[in-house]
Amino acid sequence: MSIFKKIMTAFRGGASEVGEAIVDANATRIFEQEIRDAENHLTKAKRDLTGVMAQQMAASREVERITREITEHEGYAGQALEKGDETLALAVAEKIANLEVELSEQQQALTSFENNATRLKELVRKSERQISEHKRQLSMVKTTESVQKATSAITDNFSSSNSKLLSAKDSLERIKAKQQKFDDQMKAAEVLEAESGDSALEAQLKAAGIGGTDTSASSVLDRIKAKQNNA
Repeated sequence: MSIFKKIMTAFRGGASEVGEAIVDANATRIFEQEIRDAENHLTKAKRDLTGVMAQQMAASREVERITREITEHEGYAGQALEKGDETLALAVAEKIANLEVELSEQQQALTSFENNATRLKELVRKSERQISEHKRQLSMVKTTESVQKATSAITDNFSSSNSKLLSAKDSLERIKAKQQKFDDQMKAAEVLEAESGDSALEAQLKAAGIGGTDTSASSVLDRIKAKQNNA
């Protein structure tokens, strides 16, 4: 029995962990739904509050009506006394007494409605402030969640593409090496052409003093002197 209880305890513990994991995974959605539920309750509370306020207004009208009626009958009682009709005055006074009892009841009801309406209004205002604050928090939570998802995606993509980036770098180096090899070949061809062309031969003949005409000032002066000596 002891082992069985331990197994059941372990099972409940595992179920609790699974439940907490589900709650954590859907925390934002749950929070958003709770805000919607609170708004629905607040809407119903406002409807109930309008009912209480309507009863308050009705009780206030009754108090005003009864007060006017009492004042009116007090005038009737005074007129009856002026005419010496105490019996009529007593009947009117009895009516006034009943109205005063009714007035007291209506005043108590009005006070109760006023107190309840005041309390409910404050609760409504407090709930509205809390819901507004929760909405702001929800907006920040969603924004933070989106940023975290974007950051995670960038990190994952970078990690998965790290080898691809290294491969791309190798490819770039190979392309640069190939281009450098082509440039070296072109320069070598130019050098070879310069060494094997007519310009190279002319340079060699000039160095040997063969061919070409020396048009320097000294050679011209020597030629003029030679002509003068022959003359």
